[in-house]
Amino acid sequence: MDLFEQQRQAAFKRVQPLAVRMRPTSLEEFVGQEHFVGHGRLLRRLLLADRLTSAILYGPPGTGKTTLAHVIAAHTRAAFEQVNASAVGVKEIREILALARERLASASQRTVLFIDEIHRFSRAQQDVLLPDVEAGLVILVGATTENPFFAVNSPLISRSQIFQFEPLSDEHIMTLLRRAIQDADRGLGRFAMDISEDALRHWATASDGDARRALTALEVAVLSQIAEGRPGRVVIDRTAAEQSIQRKALVYDGTGDAHYDVASAFIKSMRGSDPDAAVYWLARMLEAGEDPRFIARRIAICAAEDVGNADPMALVLANAAVQVTEFVGLPECQLPLSQAAIYVACAPKSNASAVAIWEAASDVRQGRTIPVPKHLRDAHYPGARRLGHGSGYQYSHEHEGGYVEQEYLGVERTYYRPTDRGHEAAMAAYLELLRKSSASGAPPDERNPLESDR
Repeated sequence: MDLFEQQRQAAFKRVQPLAVRMRPTSLEEFVGQEHFVGHGRLLRRLLLADRLTSAILYGPPGTGKTTLAHVIAAHTRAAFEQVNASAVGVKEIREILALARERLASASQRTVLFIDEIHRFSRAQQDVLLPDVEAGLVILVGATTENPFFAVNSPLISRSQIFQFEPLSDEHIMTLLRRAIQDADRGLGRFAMDISEDALRHWATASDGDARRALTALEVAVLSQIAEGRPGRVVIDRTAAEQSIQRKALVYDGTGDAHYDVASAFIKSMRGSDPDAAVYWLARMLEAGEDPRFIARRIAICAAEDVGNADPMALVLANAAVQVTEFVGLPECQLPLSQAAIYVACAPKSNASAVAIWEAASDVRQGRTIPVPKHLRDAHYPGARRLGHGSGYQYSHEHEGGYVEQEYLGVERTYYRPTDRGHEAAMAAYLELLRKSSASGAPPDERNPLESDR
């Protein structure tokens, strides 16, 4: 490397963000994702043996996907080609693939093709990769923040290992921050600094597992004080740390994984009778900008499906939350949403009503269609009696107890099986009372169990 090239790279390095300069260059420096990069884990073994296969690196921003690609580049004897899917088209990809085939034929060297943001490739662009990936002419490494099972073609998925990245822990983030503070070459170690542990802890928490965000906050805090020309050492406390990172940015895509995952956690928390978890996920969705009407609909569905007749008031309250949300909007609608979510979470649970309609619908779709018994058919038009419609129907209110035994379905089926929880226990007792009355032939003269539940 000549002097001019050294000066060019030094100048380029000076303008790079801290998060880029501090990017690990080896497996030993890599922090986090121990479930597949830790000692003895699959990806580490593949890299150390230089036996990497096509892989999709999937996870939230700032968790090490691009960093790991650079580590792969340092470890492999294969040629390494890197592109960003948002900046290249089919023509450039075809040129790289042609070069990879030529390299393999002339030098027996394989090529690792790293495509950052691979989800930005269209299906047609992804299809261009398939023949060479399938033949093993190139090793594809794709990085994406989107669920690859939705964003990447199925044939590429089936030929790739999926490595799911998790948000970095607070300790991981603090390790990276301390490394940047101490490193005089790539980091900020050339400056005299006093940074409190409380400041480091705040950056680690507020960054939400995103190393890039934490390192950027550190750089802003240090360089802003230096730019102001303050004498002496740079001193950063909790207040300065808060000013450098501002409000936490929630990772939440209204149409992506976060949308469905958080909504799923919200529903399952209400179903699982955990009001604290339910209200946290509710707050998470509202703070991220989720449509409150979507949340209200989820509460109403949960009230009907998971609470049901164990507490009929749950659906009443959920429906009220839907209406108030439509009427007042944000921010006030967070109050009825919270009230309804907590009520549903704390209510006794029964999905007997839901199971009943699911089973009945299955019979309607798959079984023989049951004809309406003649005595139940409409008899309000001239000539109905001549067809026998309505003949023999017994009006329940004309009988003692408001009940008379008669056939309503024509076949023996039991769809509704009430539980012994909440109000549904009283419903179960009443149905049992009617059955005993039918068996004995006597009217149900006992007190209605439903009365005692009111």
